[in-house]
Amino acid sequence: METPRRATLSVAVVTLNEEANLPRTLASVAWADEIVVVDSGSTDATRTIAQSHGARFVTEPWRGFAAQKNFALSLCTSEWVLSLDADEAVSPELAASIQKVLVAPPSHTAYALPRRNHFLGRWIRHGGYYPDPKLRLFPHGQGSFQETPVHERAIFAGNVETLHGDLVHDAYPTLTGYLDHMERYSTLGASIAVQRGRTGRNLLGFLNGVLLNPVATFFYNYILRAGFLDGREGLLLHLYHSAYVSWKYAKAWESAGRK
Repeated sequence: METPRRATLSVAVVTLNEEANLPRTLASVAWADEIVVVDSGSTDATRTIAQSHGARFVTEPWRGFAAQKNFALSLCTSEWVLSLDADEAVSPELAASIQKVLVAPPSHTAYALPRRNHFLGRWIRHGGYYPDPKLRLFPHGQGSFQETPVHERAIFAGNVETLHGDLVHDAYPTLTGYLDHMERYSTLGASIAVQRGRTGRNLLGFLNGVLLNPVATFFYNYILRAGFLDGREGLLLHLYHSAYVSWKYAKAWESAGRK
């Protein structure tokens, strides 16, 4: 019996000094037809690691999260594309699901991948962090990332289904790394708040942004969504995520002239 033809798949990854994460990520998609790594100026072993895994390595100055990922997608040559962050890996179960789709791919369907987030080495199962589906797999040329300073997301004009198997996200192995990350993201988030006019110009708006909103975020995720079931790691994650919310609105207020 003749084996059915499988559609080709390209994997797109953007990097900057990702030598600690990239080997795991690229090994998890070694079965793909093409891997495209777009790097914005790494000074570590990122290039060597990418090329050792057979990836096409392209250097491109940083354009912003969405624009950089869209540029990487534009370089792909396969029929389907899978966009990954450098700290994400495709589990064997998810790999099997993707390969099954490629055997008989629908033309107007894209796929969200359940994401398993790890914080300080612990899988965070509660508080809204799982399954955390992310749209990442779609026919070439039919999906893209929406332009926004931070928290970019892919968009697709068609049906979106969720695959079986997890995308393993090992984003924050250390507390220092997480706090540094939230510091950068709160600055980007502040720019969005300013664009939306949420600058705390009056006292009520200021208190809502820097105090009430963070407290409500913590209560909702840690208590109502059972984040407390994730132990010490869950407490730290939700506590400092709430602090990030406060930083974001405080920075928006400051950038607007502290009026």
